[in-house]
Amino acid sequence: MSNSTVSHGKPLPLKYFTPEEVRGHLGRDPRLIIPVGTTEQHGPHLPLGCDTIIVERLADDLSAAFSVLRAPTIEYGVNAPTLAQYPGAASLRRKTLHRLLNDLVGAWEAGGVEQFIILTAHGQDPHQEALSTLRTKRATVRTVDIFAVPLPRGDGSTGTPIHGGELDTSLLLYIDEKLVKLDQARDYFPARSVARRYHRGDPGAIPKESPGSLGQPSLASVVKGELVYDFIYDRIAERVFRASEQAKE
Repeated sequence: MSNSTVSHGKPLPLKYFTPEEVRGHLGRDPRLIIPVGTTEQHGPHLPLGCDTIIVERLADDLSAAFSVLRAPTIEYGVNAPTLAQYPGAASLRRKTLHRLLNDLVGAWEAGGVEQFIILTAHGQDPHQEALSTLRTKRATVRTVDIFAVPLPRGDGSTGTPIHGGELDTSLLLYIDEKLVKLDQARDYFPARSVARRYHRGDPGAIPKESPGSLGQPSLASVVKGELVYDFIYDRIAERVFRASEQAKE
C-alpha cells in the first residue's frame, strides 16, 4: 500500500485548537506546516484552486503522519502574468506575499514555533522569492516547492512540471477526479522561451493564444497522479520531516 493511502491518524489544523492546546503541541513538536497555494487559471479543465488543493492534501497527510501542526492555508500567491483576463483569478504582488508571510511567521515564532515548513505547488520565481526570503529571530524556515522534487524516470510522464499540464492534472485526478474536466483539456506545449518567461514571471508569461495552461494535460491519468503524489510525499517526508527529527537525536 502506498504511503499516501496509509492511515496515520488525523491532521492537526491550528485553527481548531485553543492557545493552550497549541502550546502543548508545540512543546512536543515545535514545527508548523504552512500550505501556500494560488488562485489562478490552470486551463479550462482545472479549478482555480488547483495548486491550493494539492498542497492542502500534502499538508494534511504530513501533519497526520508526523503529528505536526498545520497552519490555515494561504490561498493566494504571485500568479504568472497573463495577457488574457481569467475571471476569478487573483494575485498578490511579491512584496505583499512576502510581508504577509513575514507577519504571520513572526507571530507564530513568538508563540513557540521553532521550525516552519512551507509547502507550495507554484514554481514561478517571484512566488518562490517571496517565500524563501523570510526573516525570523531564531526559527528556521524551509520552503518546499513540491515540483522541485526530482521525479523518477520511467513514470510514464514527460516529467516536466509546467502550468496546468500533465503533472498538475494527474495529481488533481488522483486527489479528486470530480474536479477535473479532462474532456475540456487543451494541449499547449510551450517553446523554451515561453517556459523561461513563465518561470521568471515576465509579462505575458501565459500567452494569449494558450488555453491558460502550458503543457500536455491530455497525457494525464489517475495512475500517474498516484505515482507522482506518492513519490513527492515520500521525498518530503524523508528529507524534511524525518531528517529534522533525526537532527534532534
